[in-house]
Amino acid sequence: MKILFVFLLGVSSLKAQTLVEIGSKADGLVIELRYTTADNYFKTAFYPRHAPALLRPKTAAKLALVQAELKSQGLGLKIWDAYRPLSVQRTMWRTLPDARFVADPVKGGRHNRGAALDATLVDAQGVERRMPTAHDDFSEKAGAHFNLLRPEAFKNREKLQQVMTKHGFALFESEWWHFDDADWERYEALDVPFETAEVPDARLMCGDGGWGER
Repeated sequence: MKILFVFLLGVSSLKAQTLVEIGSKADGLVIELRYTTADNYFKTAFYPRHAPALLRPKTAAKLALVQAELKSQGLGLKIWDAYRPLSVQRTMWRTLPDARFVADPVKGGRHNRGAALDATLVDAQGVERRMPTAHDDFSEKAGAHFNLLRPEAFKNREKLQQVMTKHGFALFESEWWHFDDADWERYEALDVPFETAEVPDARLMCGDGGWGER
């Protein structure tokens, strides 16, 4: 029986189990948060260098199913973004006030709710597969349904979209890499800085690739 460990995020202003950390413990998931460095569209490091990738527990459970299915096919996910504090959203909005690509912080976005992620496909060695564009390419080619693509990029995007939607995620029209938990509206937007997170001695454990409470 395979055991997956997911550490609970313990923050004084949040209820226990509001967010969980995902990572290599999730059966080979590759984490490369783009906003921990300046290697992104904004040329700014918005997150601490070693910020964890966080999601709502039920969103993380869906992600585990995606990763398990892809792994059985010699593939996997690389995560570029997950939970994003509202304070970061406000800074991004000042630079790019375009709701096609950055959610208005007044309303709060799906990332701010811990119910969205940016992801791409990788092979069994963690090498990225060819996709339509790089992350945060705000061109027409980045659209979830843009079809004037090289066959390999089209095929890889279709594979990613198929497995994500199968397990409860929705596409985002202007960004092929962005996926929302279909149940994102049940969650409130949060502004808990990564720096305030404390990881207690508590874990979610499961068998056979699923996630559940210990």
